[in-house]
Amino acid sequence: MKISELLSPDVIVADLKARGKSDVLTELTDALLKADPGLSRDEVVQVLLERERLGSTGIGDGVAIPHGKLKGLSGLLLSFGRSREGVDFDSMDGKPAHLFFLLVAPEESVGVHLKALARISKLLKDPAVRAKLLEADTAQALQAIVAEEESTL
Repeated sequence: MKISELLSPDVIVADLKARGKSDVLTELTDALLKADPGLSRDEVVQVLLERERLGSTGIGDGVAIPHGKLKGLSGLLLSFGRSREGVDFDSMDGKPAHLFFLLVAPEESVGVHLKALARISKLLKDPAVRAKLLEADTAQALQAIVAEEESTL
C-alpha cells in the first residue's frame, strides 16, 4: 500500500484556510468527501475530534496526522493539507503544525491503519521532504513529491 496511490490532487488542500484544530479537521474532511461523497462530514469530524481528545495527533516537526476509524468504510481514505502559517495543533513539541495527513480507516482494520500511519511518519521524518512539501506550489506538485519520496522508502 502506497500513500501516493491514496492521495490524488482532489484530496489535497495546498493552502489550508483553517486557523484552529477543529477547522483543520473540517477542511480536510471536506477534501476527503471528494474521494467518497457518501461519507457523513459530521460523523468523520466527530470521530477525529474524539481521537484528538485522547491525545494530540500533532507529532512535532510541523507535522500532524489526525486519524480515526469509521463503521461501514470499505477502505482507507486519506487527505493532505498544508498551512504555510501553521496551526496550533497541541503538538508534542509545542510548535505549530504545517503539514497534515488525515487518515480514516474502516473500524475493523488494524494492520492497514497502523501501516499507513507508520509509512506517513517515515516519509515526514526527513527534514528535506518536509521542506519540499512546504515549498511546493500546487496540489499536483505536492502529490508528485509524496510519490517521488515514497519510492525511496
